[in-house]
Amino acid sequence: MRLARYGEAGHERPALVDGEGWLRDLSAHLDDIDGAALAPESLARIAALDPAVLPAVPGNPRLGPPVGGIGKIVAVGLNYADHAREGGHPIPDEPVLFLKATTAIAGPDDPILIPLGASKVDWEVELAFVIGTAARHTGEATALAHVAGYCTFTDVSERDFQSHHGGQWTKGKSADSFAPIGPWLVTRDAVPDPGRLALRLEVNGEHMQASNTEQMIFGVPFLVSYISRFMTLAPGDVVITGTPPGVGAGRRPPRFLAPGDVVTVAVEGLGEQRHEVRDIAR
Repeated sequence: MRLARYGEAGHERPALVDGEGWLRDLSAHLDDIDGAALAPESLARIAALDPAVLPAVPGNPRLGPPVGGIGKIVAVGLNYADHAREGGHPIPDEPVLFLKATTAIAGPDDPILIPLGASKVDWEVELAFVIGTAARHTGEATALAHVAGYCTFTDVSERDFQSHHGGQWTKGKSADSFAPIGPWLVTRDAVPDPGRLALRLEVNGEHMQASNTEQMIFGVPFLVSYISRFMTLAPGDVVITGTPPGVGAGRRPPRFLAPGDVVTVAVEGLGEQRHEVRDIAR
């Protein structure tokens, strides 16, 4: 099942994506696609609906992030060995964790905004998973039962902010528009193996990243279990699982985003994003 949210930013409405790719409005059945809606019993009720009797959404509305009311975004750094090596980092023995601000959340076709003072805005395609039931000290064997579904995610990063302004990585990861999610949430039952999904990212039609989640050092079940040792993962929380090699900072010479660039991002079976790059003042 694919779930989406559509409409103006901050006023999105819930929708189901039918088998032909049309949006079907869910407003009569739930207020939003949020933590409460992602509980197993709620997802079961949505899945039992006949899409044909749900109102079709006319036109081509903006798609927002497919999950509303996200409490936190937990990010896993250096989770692909080749990406760690391209940045000159050792391969981690345990997952490297940091947080992205929820004010960075954007829709799958919203512009990427270059913030004031930025000079090194970079791209990262990632698989994201969304929590459906709270996970606290969860065992790896049962970890996937806490996952509601999966999304395409772009972890936009400002490398100068990230590396040369003190502190941890969050500064370079949290500007407005730096967390595009979607286009939809694909429920767990429709993704047989999150550890075997192709990822790709292009800038102006040029392939920059192409890999597969089978290259992750730490897979989704391990990440759910590991992160839940250090914090509660609440319904609606988003975890992003790291990026493969091919980022701009790892190229020789380095290459970063500029106004007018177009970034296209996709994870197999989870949909594609398209972002125009703009200065924040525009």
